[in-house]
Amino acid sequence: MTPHPSRTRVFLCAALVMSHVPRAVAPGGTPRPPSFRHVFVLVEENKNYASVIDNTAAPYLNRLADQYGLATQYHANTHPSIGNYFTLTVGKIVTNESEFSGLVTDDNIVRQLVAAGKTWKSYAEDLPSIGYTGDGPTPYARRHNPLSYLSDVVNDSVQRQRLVPFSQLATDVANHTLPNYGFIVPNLCHDAHNCSLDSADQWLRTNVPPLIASPQFQRDGLLIIVFDEAQDDTTGGGGRVVWVGVSAKSKRGYRSATPYQHESTLRLAAEALGLTTFPGAAATAPSMAEFFVAPASRAAEAP
Repeated sequence: MTPHPSRTRVFLCAALVMSHVPRAVAPGGTPRPPSFRHVFVLVEENKNYASVIDNTAAPYLNRLADQYGLATQYHANTHPSIGNYFTLTVGKIVTNESEFSGLVTDDNIVRQLVAAGKTWKSYAEDLPSIGYTGDGPTPYARRHNPLSYLSDVVNDSVQRQRLVPFSQLATDVANHTLPNYGFIVPNLCHDAHNCSLDSADQWLRTNVPPLIASPQFQRDGLLIIVFDEAQDDTTGGGGRVVWVGVSAKSKRGYRSATPYQHESTLRLAAEALGLTTFPGAAATAPSMAEFFVAPASRAAEAP
């Protein structure tokens, strides 16, 4: 197993130099992840890191964590859920009010994707209809679908059509029409919020393999599975949670002890897709490039 990387950028950069592995570096000197054409963020709910990792109730997720990249010191930003979802997409908490129904006008991942000519979809399980921006009925919860609050989506009839039921993902996999960015929202049972961890793991075991086995994903895809917040831990604001990065470009069996929070996931998703402007706190968040095998050169990557 790969040794734990340092908690500091200085030691991380030194280790990279000593290993003689080329690493793409941003103009400011920060390592960058390799390029991807398809990035998916799948959010699970309300479980402490220690209650998931090595738990026999979650064999599939643990297998992914063992095979790919696991952040062992990843902390959510706040309690309850909604502020974490906004940090993952807007780069700031926005609100901690679960019943929030307002319009979010802050810079966000959708705004940057559209400006860069990239495609996106939110795949929400039990969403009543395409373009739906209301709440419920249960087991769908709008507070777990942050893109449905963005002014860039709500006020644009074209962008609203990118809010789709989860069943659309299987169609997009089969038709080789995956978007550049996908936000995956299991329902309140399958995200482990209302049901057991075993139920959530079974859902992952059913739905994740077709995606990661697809030719588009195998060529240049990244799936991030992250829990929104811990159940009963407030460390870092929202407690220590599980973060797993799945990709053909991932370092195998890699575990990092570098501290991260949700704004780093937002930065990773944006940066991996070639975006150069990162919303909110993502602009200054630590890079998660350490989880990936560095390309021989930027020129060697697919455009």
